[in-house]
Amino acid sequence: MVTTGQAGARAAARPAADLLHDARAHERAACIPEAIRCYDAAIATADRTGERTVLAEALRRVAVMRHLRNESTEARQLCRRSYSVACDAGNDLLAAEALNTLGGLDVQTGAIEDARRNFLQALARGGESRELRARVEQNLGIVANIQGNLDEAVAHYEGSLEAYRASNDEHGCAIAYANLGIAHTDLRQYERAEGYFQQSYEIAERAGDAHLQGQCLVNHAEVHVVRGRYEDARRNAEAALAIFDQLDARSDKSEAYRILGMVYRETGRAALAESRLRSAIELAVSAGSVLNEAEASCELALLYQAMGRNQEALTLLNAAHRLFRRLDARVDLVYVGGKVSELETTYFAVVLEWGQSIESTDSYTFGHCERVAQHAMAVARVLGLDETSQTTIRLGAYLHDLGKVRVPHEILNKPGPLTQDEFVVVQMHPIWGLELLAAVEFPWDLKPIIRWHHERYDGTGYPDRLRGDEIPIAAQIVGIVDVFDALSTARPYRPALSREAALAEIERSRGWWSEAVYLAFVKSLDGVKSPAHATLVAVS
Repeated sequence: MVTTGQAGARAAARPAADLLHDARAHERAACIPEAIRCYDAAIATADRTGERTVLAEALRRVAVMRHLRNESTEARQLCRRSYSVACDAGNDLLAAEALNTLGGLDVQTGAIEDARRNFLQALARGGESRELRARVEQNLGIVANIQGNLDEAVAHYEGSLEAYRASNDEHGCAIAYANLGIAHTDLRQYERAEGYFQQSYEIAERAGDAHLQGQCLVNHAEVHVVRGRYEDARRNAEAALAIFDQLDARSDKSEAYRILGMVYRETGRAALAESRLRSAIELAVSAGSVLNEAEASCELALLYQAMGRNQEALTLLNAAHRLFRRLDARVDLVYVGGKVSELETTYFAVVLEWGQSIESTDSYTFGHCERVAQHAMAVARVLGLDETSQTTIRLGAYLHDLGKVRVPHEILNKPGPLTQDEFVVVQMHPIWGLELLAAVEFPWDLKPIIRWHHERYDGTGYPDRLRGDEIPIAAQIVGIVDVFDALSTARPYRPALSREAALAEIERSRGWWSEAVYLAFVKSLDGVKSPAHATLVAVS
């Protein structure tokens, strides 16, 4: 019978290199506790015997193991010690390996600039090793991608590919090709992207890497969608789905279903598109993939927009906006700012289209929401409001008249003055607008604009008779621009006023808004084209 103490003594008696070898074997077999015990034994032995090369490597490897156990602080300390030992031993390659690992830890903990600095230092110290250069260049490409520097990412991926080729590492080449394909897709260089995905797929097929094959198929399918090759996209996505189904890779299956939903949406099969996109969202949620859930939600929103289901589209876009804000570049390896920017562009398009659909009921007000939005943002800039406030004002302006869909057509287009009863009906449109949006939770605070853009600073407005600074500044801005645009465009009951006459009317009513808003409005006119001189578009 052998006691624990005797087993420990025997381990300590073994050469450090043997203990390191055993630790690597346990690590490859995913036996993490056993791997850590062997690495610790190798460290103790190498420290005692002065084997600095073994010590540096064991410290670096156990740092990775500790990080996997969420012991990031200790992992970083071990990695720095590995670097110091390697430097003392004069071993530039091991020092570079330690720096590369430290950079990887930085990426995982969100210290992106520190990661980039460590990767560059690793390249400087150990770049003569093709194998190391290939991995470090790949890591630098990932960092550049996270920061939104796509051209720099491509340069690093190309450097990685060159080093993998020089090392005769075909599988490494496949990964580099796949990353190049993704980067060129983001750069809208689709021909090159397709070539890289094809090369990566062929190598993955030879190597028997089913997961990489599926990733290449689904990424290539996305390019086919962009280029209008819907049948090719469907075939690729279906093939990828079959692979991911065998691997039980739910997050990847979500991507394949998203592509299929896009294909069916673009080819007019709305029911199939909705089904596939709903499946994509459900799979993403079950896999915990925030990125895939957000992207599938965006695509379903576009489907609903095309079907005229604007309220449902906005609800999905709001959910996607919250999800994108939760994106973690450390996990998803994406440029979060770029994803949010793309979403907001889609959001603006959906809201604007909804606003224009409201205008279609009244040929005299076509283009009104867009003009009010652009002019209101000009006023906001004069007042020095931040970008979030400007976005709020823009979207609020697009939807400020949403409630008019409930105003009878004969009242909206009446060629003469409104009766008192008719005017009471019109005055309900701010409240009706809020009722239509009651179930929509916006990322921006639009509802005060919709409800209160007809309030007046002197308390004579509607619907709530607010007075003075009770009226939010965003509502005041949209309100004054709304009045000016109404005066400057033809209506059923009167022709358009000239710019000068409209401004004179605004000046006579300047008590309706705060002095700051009135003066900012006047100043903004220098850069705003008068709607009276804009090209009119007939609406049948």
